[in-house]
Amino acid sequence: MKKITERETLRETIILLQARQAAELQLLKTQLHSTYESLKPINLIKNTFQEITSSPDVKNSLVNNAIGLATGYLSKKVLIGATHNPFKKIVGALVEFSVASFVAKRADKHKSNEAEQTV
Repeated sequence: MKKITERETLRETIILLQARQAAELQLLKTQLHSTYESLKPINLIKNTFQEITSSPDVKNSLVNNAIGLATGYLSKKVLIGATHNPFKKIVGALVEFSVASFVAKRADKHKSNEAEQTV
């Protein structure tokens, strides 16, 4: 049987610590790369958009607002048409905004009424 000396024990401990340091360095590099990728502006925008669209309330709100904007735009085009008159443009913008906000607010109430009728 061979006696383990303090020098050999120290050498083995150093080797183990060096291996541990190399493994931790690799983990740190991986985490740094992951953090770098997540902080890129396009990834921030993409992640934020995914979080926003995953909420059902936000989806309903987006749909209601899109319907309102489309209805407002169409009502402006039908009532005012294409004009170069600044007064008519202002009136058209007011009509578009008014109709859009009215429809967006009423779309949610209309959906809740439909849900109550089906129950």
